[in-house]
Amino acid sequence: MANTDILSILFIAIALSADCFAVAISTSIAMKAISRIQIVRASLSFGIFQALMPILGWLAGNTIVDLISEFDHWIAFVLLAGIGGKMIWESFHSKDNDAEKKDITKGLLLLTLSVATSIDAFAVGLSFAFLQVNIALASGIIGVIAFIITAIGFLLGRKAGKLIGKRAELVGGIVLVGIGIRILITHML
Repeated sequence: MANTDILSILFIAIALSADCFAVAISTSIAMKAISRIQIVRASLSFGIFQALMPILGWLAGNTIVDLISEFDHWIAFVLLAGIGGKMIWESFHSKDNDAEKKDITKGLLLLTLSVATSIDAFAVGLSFAFLQVNIALASGIIGVIAFIITAIGFLLGRKAGKLIGKRAELVGGIVLVGIGIRILITHML
């Protein structure tokens, strides 16, 4: 693979990580406190999904992509808007001690966010098959970049959460819904 190919993959990896970055910021804003282990756990999950989805897209070829390409943006929108809407609702209805117990860096919420932010990577994987890209190298680069950018997003969100204070969960929910809407609009235009 030529240097220009690796450079192109780096730019693709950064672009694919934009949603991970935004979700990391918004979810860490919503949490009262986030530990290093939570940051690593979530960043690792996002990085793994960002690395695996291009491989799945590369393997799937036209068959599956043709089946889901018409509504993949709806899947991402529903996942992100659902989590964001729940965060917005809970920002008005949860008690303070409930907010401290929530950990969106594990379980079903983490899985949902990891899938929602990596759907575009599936389509990128398909294009890699047609471009005869070394999928192992490309997915590795994408996963590492997603891990790093997600961790940076969590660290920045942690600082922003302290500044925003009481309504941090509301802000985080609004950002997630906004990401879902952006994905939907981008694919519909």
